[in-house]
Amino acid sequence: MGEVDVRALDGVDFRLHERELLVLLGPSGSGKSTLLNILGGLDVPTSGRVFFAGEDMTAADEEALTQYRRRHVGFVFQFYNLVPSLTARENVALVTEIAEDPLEPEEALALVGLGNRLDHFPAQLSGGEQQRVAIARAVSKRPSVLLCDEPTGALDFRTGILVLEVIEQVNRELGTATALITHNAPIADLADRVVTLGDGRVQSERSSGRVARARDLRW
Repeated sequence: MGEVDVRALDGVDFRLHERELLVLLGPSGSGKSTLLNILGGLDVPTSGRVFFAGEDMTAADEEALTQYRRRHVGFVFQFYNLVPSLTARENVALVTEIAEDPLEPEEALALVGLGNRLDHFPAQLSGGEQQRVAIARAVSKRPSVLLCDEPTGALDFRTGILVLEVIEQVNRELGTATALITHNAPIADLADRVVTLGDGRVQSERSSGRVARARDLRW
């Protein structure tokens, strides 16, 4: 900002593991979304390095980052970003038609408990159901990494819990490395590990009740 440097992230250093459910906790402005965008290849850090499965992503060009997002990353955002004129099945098919080894749309929707809502349009679904369609779309390509940016932010508490349970189920059944950002501390109880951010820095890191598993994806 002119002559003023704003450090959205400053010296963040940690790893995300396959099959792990990681919660990034912190208030607004702590750097959570910026970090998630860097992990997903949407943003590139000004300095420092980011690795995925041993490959230096900070050296990748835009085409390589596009392929990384297409093949390896699923995104779930606070707002569902569904196409209003397409059914739940068709919204998921937008991804499965270009993925290399996808789940069938019906299988992905059944995984999130919407096997009986395949032909409903977004306007015919509740907010929680729309978010579950968005989750089904994200996981239908069997991503290595699932990144969730305040996935319950637009939902009431009870519906939010249901959506979080779906994310946890997907993490367990597909083995996808999952990073979920929130400012809601109770959500952390679902995690294998909780990283708390503040002012762009890692303030604390702790393991939770679940145990991280399998090989390291080296963030």
